[in-house]
Amino acid sequence: MAIALKDVRIDLRANAHQKTLLERAAELKHVSLSSYVLESSLKQAQMDLIENETLLLSNRDRDLVMSVLENPPEPNEALKDLFDD
Repeated sequence: MAIALKDVRIDLRANAHQKTLLERAAELKHVSLSSYVLESSLKQAQMDLIENETLLLSNRDRDLVMSVLENPPEPNEALKDLFDD
């Protein structure tokens, strides 16, 4: 099993209240402050990426997209001209 080396550093600046809050949460999870911040940030990053990269359609919109894919419209003259060259 390969072990990923942690060889890149990320620096954060926080006020005293923010640091205390993070330290308390890390203690509850029995992990270091760095581990807590990293794991929490990675979870949020994954959720943000999924939210940005996922397209949710209503049933009506899904049916419309599927219908157009299954029965594409005839190409118009402008589209035909693009391929005539």
